[in-house]
Amino acid sequence: MTYRAPVDELCFVLDHVVGFPAVAATDRFAHAAADVTAAVLAEAGQLAEKVLSPLNAVGDHLPARLVEGVTLTPPGFANGYRAIAQGGWVGCSAPPGYGGMGLPVAVTAAVNEMFSGACLALQLNPLLTQGQIEALAAHGSDEIRAIYLPRLVSGEWNGTMNLTEPQAGSDVGALRARAEPLGDGRYAVKGQKIYITWGDADFMANTCHLMLARLPDGAAGTAGISLFLVPKYLPDAAGDFVKPNAVTVIGIEHKLGLHGSPTCVMDYDGAVGWLVGEPHRGMSAMFTMMNNARLGVAVQGIGVAEAALQRAEAFAAGRVQGITPLGNGPINGHADVRRMLAVMRAEVFAARAIALACAVAGDMATATGDAAWRRRAAFLVPIAKAYGTDTGSAVADMAIQVHGGMGVIEETGVAQLLRDVRVTRIYEGTNGIQAMDLVSRKLADDAAAAFALIDEVGAGAEAALAAGAGFASLVMVAAQDLRGATSDLLSMRAVGRQAGAAAYLRAFALVLGAHFHLRAALADPARAALARVAVGRVLPEYRGLLAQVRLGAGDLYADGPVS
Repeated sequence: MTYRAPVDELCFVLDHVVGFPAVAATDRFAHAAADVTAAVLAEAGQLAEKVLSPLNAVGDHLPARLVEGVTLTPPGFANGYRAIAQGGWVGCSAPPGYGGMGLPVAVTAAVNEMFSGACLALQLNPLLTQGQIEALAAHGSDEIRAIYLPRLVSGEWNGTMNLTEPQAGSDVGALRARAEPLGDGRYAVKGQKIYITWGDADFMANTCHLMLARLPDGAAGTAGISLFLVPKYLPDAAGDFVKPNAVTVIGIEHKLGLHGSPTCVMDYDGAVGWLVGEPHRGMSAMFTMMNNARLGVAVQGIGVAEAALQRAEAFAAGRVQGITPLGNGPINGHADVRRMLAVMRAEVFAARAIALACAVAGDMATATGDAAWRRRAAFLVPIAKAYGTDTGSAVADMAIQVHGGMGVIEETGVAQLLRDVRVTRIYEGTNGIQAMDLVSRKLADDAAAAFALIDEVGAGAEAALAAGAGFASLVMVAAQDLRGATSDLLSMRAVGRQAGAAAYLRAFALVLGAHFHLRAALADPARAALARVAVGRVLPEYRGLLAQVRLGAGDLYADGPVS
């Protein structure tokens, strides 16, 4: 079956669940009225269905490969990327002054979800470029912005993120890459980076690497790291970017999935680069790109979950096996298959709503400058990333279960979805790192952002109860329990918080998901049945998770000094 872009569902969530009309009501985003947003999403949906979706299996069967120093991409990927670039989708939220549409990030997130559901391997290319655009717009010099942003926004060039090194992994502070000043504002960069998504491609005119390295006077650890822009091609005497820089691809990783996306090992042998931001402040500048990418990865997981759900529903509607409680008919009449499909729908909706609520909070922060919106967006980023990608893996896995034996046969396509989405729980900061960020930095305001969200959940449950949704009482109780667990976390030592971090993040996501289901049911009573599934079958897991949160770390260090 072919992928169907969920345009109507995205519009519903934006307009009735996560508060996007408030974004369109600001002066900054007044051009993003509901009819305009709907038209934009409809056009993106057509591209996803007709152009990108047919490339998904192609990239899996005919992966990217390195041949005599040239990164060859799967057949059709060049044309698919060209359609993305020519449609202006790379610069969906980029500044209009550099050729972008200037649309809210919430719109870009919805577009990226559809592109991810259609062909995740190709969508990774513009996603990284979008993050680099935001980083350069925020931290690049006037000269860098003038030269690079128009070409990145147009899609003529692509951007990458270079953090990881073989010996360092997630410990970025252990990097060995060095940068020596050349005395003319340029730097000679040396080192090796691994896991560089779309580090090269045969259809890109130039690839621009944002790379972390240490200056000669840089201190040890993350505090001494600087950020550099290192292009594949340098300008010649005429100003044309055709002169090869000393950066090369020395290998392409053979991965579990995402075969169409070249994951490169990059070698920098005195490559010329330019400092981005202040010396020794590279991590803070890079976090601009990373936070953009983390929301982008959240919707990647959701996009794949949507694609897996569609395949599972189609298979269950056509596969006849056994006598169901509804009589002779397809397997979607069996209670357990109906359970799986209902839970899949509930979790996809919840993850989508959380990610778009995060994007809306960021847009409101941009439009108003309100610190409360900024804290809300920052708090939701790790939840959106972890829950969105966990949902992608869980729903893809359940889609295989719905298919039965056919699920592990490659021709059905669901096995590829599970293989492709699995890494989203790892890259851009593992979901464990997201959870530790949530219980440390994101609670550093005495949990003000957390408690504000919990208050909203409680108020939403009261409104649903007043409207006659008796099951909303379970959401009200969950909000109270989550408040208590949050208070308990604040009194714990750091190691205790970390031990319960993943459980706390998921519990928070489940409560927020139930909250958004209630909102949807109030806006459209036909959605009450799915809300009951979310509250009755998905939400109850939070109790066991909060019990884990309160355990602390003692049992994990029974043979050590931590208590």
